[in-house]
Amino acid sequence: MKGCSERTVTSEYSFKSSTDSENRNQCSPGPEPGPSDKKFSKTSLWSGLASAFSKFDKHSESKGVGKKGNSSSRVHGWSTAVKRIMNVSSMRRIQERVLGLNKTELSISTSDIWLLGVCYKMHLEDISADPAQSDRFAAFVEDFSSRIRTTYRKGFTAIGDSKFTSDVHWGCMLRSSQMLVAQALICHRLGRSWRKVPPKPLNQDYIEILHLFGDSEAAAFSIHNLLQAGKAYALAPGSWVGPYAMCRTWETLARCKAKETELEDQSLRMAIYVVSGDEDGERGGAPVVCIEDASRHCIEFSRGQADWTPILLLVPLVLGLDKLNSRYIPLLGATFTFPQSLGILGGRPGVSTYIVGVQDDRVFYLDPHEVQQVVDIRTDNLEADTSSYHCNVIRQMPLDSVDPSLAIGFYCRDRDDFDDFCKRACELVEKSNGAPLFTVTKSRSLPKPATGHHDSGRIPDDDSFDVGPSGDAKVSTQEDDWQLL
Repeated sequence: MKGCSERTVTSEYSFKSSTDSENRNQCSPGPEPGPSDKKFSKTSLWSGLASAFSKFDKHSESKGVGKKGNSSSRVHGWSTAVKRIMNVSSMRRIQERVLGLNKTELSISTSDIWLLGVCYKMHLEDISADPAQSDRFAAFVEDFSSRIRTTYRKGFTAIGDSKFTSDVHWGCMLRSSQMLVAQALICHRLGRSWRKVPPKPLNQDYIEILHLFGDSEAAAFSIHNLLQAGKAYALAPGSWVGPYAMCRTWETLARCKAKETELEDQSLRMAIYVVSGDEDGERGGAPVVCIEDASRHCIEFSRGQADWTPILLLVPLVLGLDKLNSRYIPLLGATFTFPQSLGILGGRPGVSTYIVGVQDDRVFYLDPHEVQQVVDIRTDNLEADTSSYHCNVIRQMPLDSVDPSLAIGFYCRDRDDFDDFCKRACELVEKSNGAPLFTVTKSRSLPKPATGHHDSGRIPDDDSFDVGPSGDAKVSTQEDDWQLL
């Protein structure tokens, strides 16, 4: 992917620790660059190779007893060199080729930055000033750095009956989805304005949220439990998974956890609604946010005790064949302006990231492709080192390079918030030129029966939300890119 970039922002908002730096591993995009390391250096590559092969030279030149000893030294030298190259650089180079990291400087313009529903105005009166050095950008960095980042981990208890004690190479979609759900929980329990600040003790709710994403079966939303819940969708240790299956897995896991605990003790204190098309997401068609369905999910979650509850909306989409169809690009960017935005699960084929913001035609994302040692965040430890769950490296990539298979998330705190979301979604449909990301309707033509409480909740009396592509809208003549999810 051309033009993808990253930048380490050193400011008062940066809280990367030395431990965090030491935990960088070969499968990450590489050590987080400092001010003098913002561009990929050919010199550093050659120095790495020289360092690796110096071991080979040392072994191959050592004096042994006879030819057999020399031969053994050469083999050992080659083995050491190859291992060092693979461990230090090969996986890093593969990652860089896929994501295009370290290719260019971070590109920050004077256009607005939208980060999960929050706008940061970058326009400066002094046109010669660098917007990346402004107080506004510093505020953006503080916000970005406060988002929870889950990454590859190593050293955890084996997953199920498998021998996997790490999710390196295959767990990026699971980790990206954990980030999105973690953001929903942050919004729910701490509010969108919450920021992680260095002083301790840490916030109790924040620690409890991190605990939910630990790497053991005891953690509600661990990779262990996600794989168990996703067996019906072909989730298995060592296998990659797509956004649609990931969304359904979260729906299944939340339902299972809800049955195990009392309502007030729920780990995910909100309903989950996977928005699908007319064929339940299996046969294409723009997904439809049905207000009656959303109400039904809330009623079921509350076990009939409320007509509405907080709700997490997951919208899996396929917006093209081998690349993102250009007609959807401005619509995707516009979703970050929704106050309910939780970002996008997306990236490159087989390389999932958590996309959290946009500026012009480029998106900001958190990257799970960094291997870190497993950590145990206990709920009673408000002095815990949580640096491995945050990142102050600002990464970008072109929006048009995002894989067409993705999923968008939204969190609505209450019914008024949901109504506001529907209003914004309908306005986005009107701007879609007949090719919306998703539509909104009050009810389906063949409504699904609710299990339990049959009151569908408060539904608007008017048809303001019964919106789809208008009949007089200009329908695109391009090939319909909705594919099997």
